[in-house]
Amino acid sequence: MARKEARIIVTLACTDCKSRNYVTSKNRIKQQARLELQKYCSRGTCQKHTLHREAK
Repeated sequence: MARKEARIIVTLACTDCKSRNYVTSKNRIKQQARLELQKYCSRGTCQKHTLHREAK
């Protein structure tokens, strides 16, 4: 039987323009809630630091 990996790869999407700008990993066991980070959005019309949330 295969074990579930603890770390998974997630995509972060900008909350303003909805573009998916960043890819990161998180520990599924320790961090069960959706990841939210302040990142710079260079795409779209943002061109500023905005909140990026984990996309599905």
